[in-house]
Amino acid sequence: MSGVVRTDEWLLKDYNHPIKITKRVESYFPNAEAKEIYSHLTKYGMYRKPLSKKRIKQMQDAQIWKIIDIEYAKLKKEWNGSDVPIFIFPSDTNHRLMKEYNGKSGLTFKDKIFLFVHEGNTESEIHALLTHEYNHVCRLNKYQKPEEKYTLLDTIILEGMAEYAVRKRLGKDYTATYIGKYTDETLKRFWNKLILPNARLKAGSKKYIQLLYGSQFHPKMLGYCVGEYLVRNYANTHSTSVKDLFLIKSEEIADVQ
Repeated sequence: MSGVVRTDEWLLKDYNHPIKITKRVESYFPNAEAKEIYSHLTKYGMYRKPLSKKRIKQMQDAQIWKIIDIEYAKLKKEWNGSDVPIFIFPSDTNHRLMKEYNGKSGLTFKDKIFLFVHEGNTESEIHALLTHEYNHVCRLNKYQKPEEKYTLLDTIILEGMAEYAVRKRLGKDYTATYIGKYTDETLKRFWNKLILPNARLKAGSKKYIQLLYGSQFHPKMLGYCVGEYLVRNYANTHSTSVKDLFLIKSEEIADVQ
């Protein structure tokens, strides 16, 4: 199965049984069961509270599945990207997700995408979300480095590349709310003082998480913001297209050895 999956049909049938829903994607997670999958997806924005048929119908009326299907075909052609399944579910309505991300988020793996969308999202917002997440698929598949060997530098470049793609395709207004939070001069200082000395940290370490997300007194969304700055700076300096960026080493983009 690839392309946009008609999860609306699953939702209408089992809208009050999220474990039955995630049971349908078990085959995409060889080492996990439905309960674990649902628990993991809710950490990234999938609905937690009981759904109503009305909300699913509102998402259908907004043509969310069709919008994503059309945009996915464009992106795949534009970037010569991999064919992956895209699973669309209603997003959680918690305060933080609604305030900071307008009720939308995503989770991407090398071979699949999960999009968590609110029925009130505009078409351009949905395009921005898919652009960001599908950009990850392309980088993960085209960049010749196994994901398990990714360092902090690789991850901030991955995230920065996705936001740069949104900027190029849809404009700065549709980038994440944290993009543009700091001046380029400030971001350059953050890079040299905070990220560069820790660029080779492996995923999972406490320091890696603190620097990536900007916790523990670090600037908010530090790694993401620095990553977008590095990618944008490289692309502008070298007149590099979004498609060509996928193949370039993180170290080259960041201008480090």
